[in-house]
Amino acid sequence: MIKAGTWVEIESLVLKCEDRASNIPEDTKNTPLKMWVKGFTLENCELGDIVEIETIIGRKEKGKVVKEKPNYTHSFGDYVEELAYIGKQAKCCLNNKR
Repeated sequence: MIKAGTWVEIESLVLKCEDRASNIPEDTKNTPLKMWVKGFTLENCELGDIVEIETIIGRKEKGKVVKEKPNYTHSFGDYVEELAYIGKQAKCCLNNKR
């Protein structure tokens, strides 16, 4: 059991596939738009339960509990070889034009 007041992450549906804009790519259009929000659960719950949470700034959101005590992660993605030298290459091109 996850106790009330525990830091959790919830998932909720923002737009169903049929409600998405018609001018977006087909694969995007066929995917529901979801959001994930972290906050403190306002009630005891289990993973998968629909609960209301309060975010760190006091906003309240409802959704399905997907993680208990989630961490923050960030990535700029996989290594891209071209980015390793493009800065030097651009400087060289600019300096040669002067």
